[in-house]
Formats: sequence, structure tokens, C-alpha cells
Amino acid sequence: MMKILVTGATGNIGQAVIDYLLSNRGVEVFAGVRDISRSKKQFPNTENLNFVAFDFEAETTHCPALNGMDMVFLLRPPHLSDVDKYFRPLIERIKDNGIRRIVFLSVQGVETSSVIPHHKIEKIIVESGLEYIFVRPSYFMQNLSTTFLKEIKNDQSVTVPAKNGVFNWIDVKNIGEATAQLIFNFENYKNKGYDITGNENKTFSEACSELSSVLGKPITFKSPSIFIFFRMKQKEGLPNGLIMVIILLHFLPRFQKPPKIAANYKQLTGQEPTTLKQFFEREKESFL
Repeated sequence: MMKILVTGATGNIGQAVIDYLLSNRGVEVFAGVRDISRSKKQFPNTENLNFVAFDFEAETTHCPALNGMDMVFLLRPPHLSDVDKYFRPLIERIKDNGIRRIVFLSVQGVETSSVIPHHKIEKIIVESGLEYIFVRPSYFMQNLSTTFLKEIKNDQSVTVPAKNGVFNWIDVKNIGEATAQLIFNFENYKNKGYDITGNENKTFSEACSELSSVLGKPITFKSPSIFIFFRMKQKEGLPNGLIMVIILLHFLPRFQKPPKIAANYKQLTGQEPTTLKQFFEREKESFL
């Protein structure tokens, strides 16, 4: 039975990947978490899920968590932007523990966006000689129900320096399902990257308009300058590195072509991806 360590297990993506991995009895899933007792409360069905202590920022947890694994699902926590400090040595430890396969959660457009950390991590993985799959999703719908939720509920607005930039919107549940299929069929998909996208390209203004329609109240989109946004997030206590990543992910699309819509999700699952309207209707209570 293949043993797979899922890093970032308690986050939106990690939980979605685990949910779909647990549907296959031929895979033994290990959730890598900082606090095992607290993390167990986030998973309603832990009968077939194993937990191991793992912390990106505590290297003493790495080798014990990696021991005996056949594959690692790797993601980059948003606040960790120093690739050489955290990811280069971790990838070396993965190799040193005899693991040959890695699935990395990257981002759509990473091939031409060398300034984002994902680009450098992909390069390190390729150079390591590990067999890999790069999952490259587009923009998460769940950013609206997590990162921007407080502002939506309190101020009925979304503030980010995206202006008229066009984003492709994908449901995290779709990403989890597609990733699980890639893992189950690793040999057929290895050593390539796969864009996982929705079927809709929309600006933040258009997304807010659709959310307003579902909620029955106006949600306003605000696009300040990157300098004003940076100072605003500093006052909120966000680390400078995280603020810069947020700015890059939302500012660069203003000067890029609309994202390409890929058919990979449907080819992997046989289903159409979630639409923004379906997502807003499903998550309506959380926005209210």
C-alpha cells in the first residue's frame, strides 16, 4: 500500500486532497500537522487517516515524518517565501529518505512568472531528479471565503490591487479531486505540470457583482495602489514577505493576457468544474 505524506494538511487545499485520497483504499494517507490533537478535530472522519508531526519551520520534524513514505504532497505555506531556507533543504531530505515521488501544488502561469516562489521550487524539484507532478491551479474561489471574508462581512467590500486584471476562478474542492486522480495514476502523468482551471475568466469586479447578486446586498470592489495596499496590510500585522506575495499574485494579472482555460479537470474527473455562482450559493451562509 502506497504511503503518502500530505503537508499543509489542515489548510483548504490539504483537507480537500485528503478527502479525495481517503476514497482509495490502496493509499495510506498521513496528515503532516504541527499539533496532532488539535488537528484531529478538523477532520470528521479520522478512522482511515494517520497523523504525524510536521512543521515546515522545525526541521527536526522532517525526517521522522518522511520516514517510510512513498510519496509527498508538497505545498508552500503563504508566509514562507524564502525558498532556499525552507524548501531546498526539505527536498534534499525527501531524497535522503529514499522517497522518489513528489506532487507539488504550484500555480497557473508559473512557467513565465519567475518572481514568484513556486517557479524556483519547481526548478529545484526538477534538478533534484525526483519523479514529480506539478499541479498548477488558477485563482482559488476560497480566497473570497477566507482571506477576504472578514472585509466582506464587516465592510461589504473586497480590497486588493487587481484593478481590471482577469482571473480564472477554481474551486479548491475541484483542485483536491483532480490532485487525487493525478496521485492515483502517478505513472501515467509523471514529470509534467497540469493546469487545473475553472471555465470562467472574470475580474474581481465581476466576481463581486455575482456575489452581490447571490447575497442580495452590494459587495464593492476596491483597487488601491500597491503602496497604499502594502501600508494597509502592514497595519493589519501581515509579514512583509506575505504582503509582497499577495501583491504579486493580484497585481501582475493586470498586465497579462487572460488565463488559459484548461480541460484537465474534466479529463481527470469526468465532471465540469464549479462555477462562481455555484460556489457562492453553496457557501452563502459563510458570507452572511
